[in-house]
Amino acid sequence: MKVFITGGTGFVGRALAQALVSGGHSVSVLSRRAGPDGGMPGGVTFVRGDPTARGQWQEVAAGHDAIVNLAGRSIFTRWTADVKRDIRESRVSITANVVDAISRSGGRHIALVNASAVGYYGFHGDETLDESSGAGSDFLATVARDWEDTAMKAEGLGVRVVICRFGIVLGKRGGALSQMLKTYRRLPVSPLGSGRQWFSWIHLADLCEALKFLLERDEAQGPFNCTAPAAVRNRDFVKALAHGMGRRVFPLGVPSFALRLTLGEFGGMLLEGQRVVPRNLLDAGFEFIYPDIEAALEDLLEAV
Repeated sequence: MKVFITGGTGFVGRALAQALVSGGHSVSVLSRRAGPDGGMPGGVTFVRGDPTARGQWQEVAAGHDAIVNLAGRSIFTRWTADVKRDIRESRVSITANVVDAISRSGGRHIALVNASAVGYYGFHGDETLDESSGAGSDFLATVARDWEDTAMKAEGLGVRVVICRFGIVLGKRGGALSQMLKTYRRLPVSPLGSGRQWFSWIHLADLCEALKFLLERDEAQGPFNCTAPAAVRNRDFVKALAHGMGRRVFPLGVPSFALRLTLGEFGGMLLEGQRVVPRNLLDAGFEFIYPDIEAALEDLLEAV
C-alpha cells in the first residue's frame, strides 16, 4: 500500500512511518523541508509542501492508496486567543486541503485516516465513553467536531474515512511523557489537583499498530477511540509513573489554582478528563500490546 502522511515528521508520524515501512508499505511524508533526518526510517519518500496551503503536494497525495492526516498545532501550551485560533484553524484548514487533494484522484480508491482526539466528548466525570457517545461543547470538543466534520466530507467523494480519536500518547522520545519526566525530575511527583480525573492514554506502539490495522482493513470506517482498554485516574497514573522512576509520590496534589494560573484554560483542562474505552477497535479484533498502564510504563521507562 502507498501511504501519504501529513504531520509525518512529528512524534506520532515518525513512529507510524517506521511501523508502516516495517510492515512492507511504501510511505511518503509531507514536509516543508522535504529532506531526510536522523529520526526517519530509510525508504521514506519526502514530499515538499505546506499542508496549510494548496500546492503540488496535493497532486502527489492523490496518487496514493491512503492518506493519514496527523497535522495540527500542539495543544500542550498556554491557550491565548491566538493559540486557540491556530489550534482550530491548523486542523480544519489542513484537513480541508487533504480532502481537496483526494478530489484530484480521478476516481482512484483512497482511504483517509484522520486524527482526532478524545476531547471530542467533553468532560463527563466517571461516565464511560465509547464511540456512540455524543460530542461535548467546550473548546477542544468543538475543535474535534469541526475537524471530524471536515474529514467526513471526503465520504461524498466515495472515500473510506476513518476517524481516530487519540488519547494521551505515551512514547519514549517526545509527547506528553517526555514533558512529564522533565517536570518530575525537578519537582515532586504528585497528582494534578484531586487526582480523581480520568486519564485516557495509549502507548505509542499500540497507536501505530492501531493505525496500521485500520489502514489495512477495508471494512473499517467511522470513529475509533485510540486509547488503551483501561483508563486510569490521574493519581493512579502518577503512582505508576513514580514507581517506574524509582521515586515516591508526594501526597499533596498540585493545587488547582496553580495550574490555572500557570497554564490558563489549558491548565483547567488538565483537571478534567474522560474515561474512554476503544469499543470499536476491540470489536474489530485489535489486540493491544500494552493494555495496562503498569506494563506500558515499564517498557517506556526501561531506558530512562
